[in-house]
Amino acid sequence: MFPASFDYAKATSVADAISILSSVDDAKLLAGGHSLLPLMKLRLASPSMIVDIGSLTDLSYIEDKGDYVAIGALTRHHDVQNSHLLKSAVPILPYVASKVGDPAVRHRGTIGGSISHGDGASDLPAAVLALDAKLVLTGLRGERVVPASEFFVGFLETVLGSDELLTEIRVPKFSGGWSFQKFNRRAQDWAIVGVVAVNNGHTRISLINMGPTPLRATAVEAALADGASIEVASGRASDGLDPPSDLNASSDYRRHLAEVLVKRALAEALG
Repeated sequence: MFPASFDYAKATSVADAISILSSVDDAKLLAGGHSLLPLMKLRLASPSMIVDIGSLTDLSYIEDKGDYVAIGALTRHHDVQNSHLLKSAVPILPYVASKVGDPAVRHRGTIGGSISHGDGASDLPAAVLALDAKLVLTGLRGERVVPASEFFVGFLETVLGSDELLTEIRVPKFSGGWSFQKFNRRAQDWAIVGVVAVNNGHTRISLINMGPTPLRATAVEAALADGASIEVASGRASDGLDPPSDLNASSDYRRHLAEVLVKRALAEALG
């Protein structure tokens, strides 16, 4: 299917992109295009204007900022995957990036695009959630820094304002254990269920495709904090959640997968 007609503008700077966004109703940003274009082809999104920010090279960087690593929103998945700094300071993030799509997707897609899309079935949003990353949003009123835990608010919905764009991801460094578990039918498919676990003094776990947004497995985290075993804690993986049923899996099957994958992730992260 072809997308509905739209106007097109190529932004020359972040300020230019913000100016265009603020002056046009229902404008959407285009970076790598792997999130937006499929929605447009299915007519699930019909923006009146596409603002192309793909050539803004000043938003593509990975920099050491002391206790965290700053990643420009237009940094490609391939560059996240192969960053020596990230492999040393936040090793789970390059690993998760290496599992996104195929090499063609990773050379074109951007970390900021994936996070801004806010898909609960996507890998990188769940990773920044487990890592307690902070997201820098830039708009007409300047910058604001939002914790990843407050960024995702609904199905393909985030706190980004109509005149804002995500410009930077700030990921805390850590030296503890971690694990990424992803169950899918084929290597390039979306995860039927996925789990990101990070152990850096305390354990944080996020779930993929268990709801409309990436979700923290708070019941598991609380059980571990109370001294529960991995087996007991993992049994609470789907507590309070309502996973979707679709052509790939029923809600009950996703609940079962979540328990299995959380158990595996905890055994690796805490081992």
